[in-house]
Amino acid sequence: MTDTGAKHVVAIVGAATSGAEAASVLADRGCVVVVIEMNDRPYGKIEDGLPRWHKKQRGEEYEKIGQKLTKPGVHFLPRTKIGRDVEFLDLAKNWGLSAVLLANGAWRDRPLPVPEAEKYVGKGLVYQNSLVYWFNHYPEKGYSGVRYEIPPGTIVVGGGLASFDVVKICMIETVLRGLAARGHHVEMHDLERNGVPKTLQGLGLTLEQLGVVPCTLYYRRRAKDMPIAEIPRDATPEERAKRETVREKILGNLATKFGFKFQPLHAPLGLLVEGDRCVGLRFKRTEMKEGKLVDAPGPPVEVRGPLVVSSIGSIPEPIPQVDMKGELYAFGSEDTGEYLPVPGVFGLGNVITGKGNIRVSMDHGRQIAEHVARAYLGLDGEIPAGSLAPAAEARGQAAAAAVLAHVAKKPPLPAAQVERILARVRERQGKIGYGDYQGWIRKVTPPDLQ
Repeated sequence: MTDTGAKHVVAIVGAATSGAEAASVLADRGCVVVVIEMNDRPYGKIEDGLPRWHKKQRGEEYEKIGQKLTKPGVHFLPRTKIGRDVEFLDLAKNWGLSAVLLANGAWRDRPLPVPEAEKYVGKGLVYQNSLVYWFNHYPEKGYSGVRYEIPPGTIVVGGGLASFDVVKICMIETVLRGLAARGHHVEMHDLERNGVPKTLQGLGLTLEQLGVVPCTLYYRRRAKDMPIAEIPRDATPEERAKRETVREKILGNLATKFGFKFQPLHAPLGLLVEGDRCVGLRFKRTEMKEGKLVDAPGPPVEVRGPLVVSSIGSIPEPIPQVDMKGELYAFGSEDTGEYLPVPGVFGLGNVITGKGNIRVSMDHGRQIAEHVARAYLGLDGEIPAGSLAPAAEARGQAAAAAVLAHVAKKPPLPAAQVERILARVRERQGKIGYGDYQGWIRKVTPPDLQ
């Protein structure tokens, strides 16, 4: 397949699992595809949001994404951010494209809903995405980003699989540091696989002896309300009860394996502040009545902690010139993903749902098989082969189908117009030093990860 002649040209913003799959489908159907990625590497939350103990799964997904981005007809344009290097309206209206697909995910943490929270970010308050990014990258020799030291007794606010990742990170980091202080070298992967109690028992130690106060996860609802095993809308009362029991078991098993504490029915109300630092949270108690969350009687509860980590969800980053509808982009519906203000622009995945958690966003509201959720959390060994990406790929396929339906109503672009678009791509590739995909990936991958 060549890129000469009359063809449709589609730009995809975001190169990770869903975007790469959409690119693959469109290329197979004869479209020329330009994949625009703001980062050097195209792996998205597989790299920066999936904790690094999933080493095998990360490698498998990297390979699959690379295969799709090197298909004939796919042109990869990394280190290029919409709103910084290319204006959105210029791309959507002036490049002459057949369609634009936004697959750039949800990278901005949903703000902690308490007064003046943003004033204390980095001063006793940390958000999930930056914490997981640090955890994934700080062992790299060339890492120069923000560094965190997670103290014992950290407070985590959340209630989904992403918050489980956070409490695991907190316990793993504090236990490893305590062990190192006593002269014990334990690999992170071994601690994650074996769990905290088993590891410490083998060394004749306890958390108390290490001086490790467990972190505590605070959730505004109950364990059985957690979105860690999705319940179909048409579930029978028996099916619903079964899934709720699964949720409670998963949480209980995880807390036992990693030693953290769980406090349900607590919603954050305000920060505890001393000087210029956040030193804890004030919570209101809640309760469930007739299926609805309501405030419980009684005064607020003050909880002090050396660090507060907010893990309450992710939303898309605003893009200059892209209209917003609340916290999300102004898409018409989750079914078509069509962006209303500019014809021919579509969205998929997290930019529509705002779900940034790797497991939930990949399944996009589908029921999560219990064994996959348990394996993802490190309760049942390895994640089954091929279980991480299928739903994200399915969303990419659906988005590609919507784009194909749109372009089918239009004539292919003339060959000269296709060439003008690709000339702009080549100009940007030359500016950043991009030659070919494999050479670029070798160039931008830290030596200790190759």
